[in-house]
Amino acid sequence: MLHRVALSCTLVLFLATFAEAQIKPEVILEGLKCPSGVAIQPETGTVYVAETAASQIIRVVDGKAEVVVKDFPADEYGKGPIYQIGPLGLAFLDKSRLVVGDGSLKDGEEVVRIYNVPENGKEALSADAGEKTNPLAAEGDVPGEGNFYAVAVDASDIYTTANGDDKKGWVAHLAIEKDKLGKLERFIATKESVDVDAPAAITISPRREVVVGQMGEINDQKDSLLTFYDQKSKSLLLSLPAEMFDLVGLAYSPKTGRLYGVDYSWADPKQGGLYRLDAVRRDGKQVVKATKLIDLDQPTALAFNEAGELYITVFGNGDGKDASKTPATGKLLKIGEGL
Repeated sequence: MLHRVALSCTLVLFLATFAEAQIKPEVILEGLKCPSGVAIQPETGTVYVAETAASQIIRVVDGKAEVVVKDFPADEYGKGPIYQIGPLGLAFLDKSRLVVGDGSLKDGEEVVRIYNVPENGKEALSADAGEKTNPLAAEGDVPGEGNFYAVAVDASDIYTTANGDDKKGWVAHLAIEKDKLGKLERFIATKESVDVDAPAAITISPRREVVVGQMGEINDQKDSLLTFYDQKSKSLLLSLPAEMFDLVGLAYSPKTGRLYGVDYSWADPKQGGLYRLDAVRRDGKQVVKATKLIDLDQPTALAFNEAGELYITVFGNGDGKDASKTPATGKLLKIGEGL
């Protein structure tokens, strides 16, 4: 009964109505350094991107990149390839306030930042200009948290995935209390619930569940999970195999209610892509059917605007040795119809 309720509330069963060939992404920006997060500004529809290896946040103005926040510190991530990282996940609280999950410091020092974004054409903010939360420092045998990869907002609640504690796999939470930042806290120990590593993707369902994509191991196995949690009790409502290698981004279409995800596919980038995630029954059991819509080379995040247009960031390849030499091969793509 629990599974039936959770699925009926969060995933809608649809038959495939279009083929892969019908979806033709438009390149909005290219020559980006490892874009890792994307968000749409309410009311204006302006697209913001975390250009993580360039240590800045940009937005699209008249078809060109305009720097909004600059001069983040730089950390490194990975063993091969090695990437330089700065700001990661993005989400808007409202028209003015942009939430940024940080990856630019060491685990246990990184924070969630909130910026009042300047108007178009105004001077970019420095990374230190925004408000920031407390870090999630080490506590006893619990390591410090960091690399706040993806961010989701529900009213005054902010959730972010983190990748510091491999044993717990935390989703962190903070609330906005009377327009002031509450305390950033470890909230859901996802690996304890599902025994799979690396919470990465996160979004809020139409029923206000916290929806988390567990990336799983970085290998050639389709071990990612699609999971649903209750915001108040933190309890796991549903966990299903996602039929994807490394699920790193999730978003619901505001027009159709369908759920979409992107697969980074660390072990073999040629296998990455955009998927539609549908609820189906297989052998009498409820499962997720992941339908691949297009191939993508290392997609990292996705976001819909109010018109139902989808924006996707594509990472671009590192050289595998020196993070400071990360090439500017990332892109921002747009899919304008068909979803």
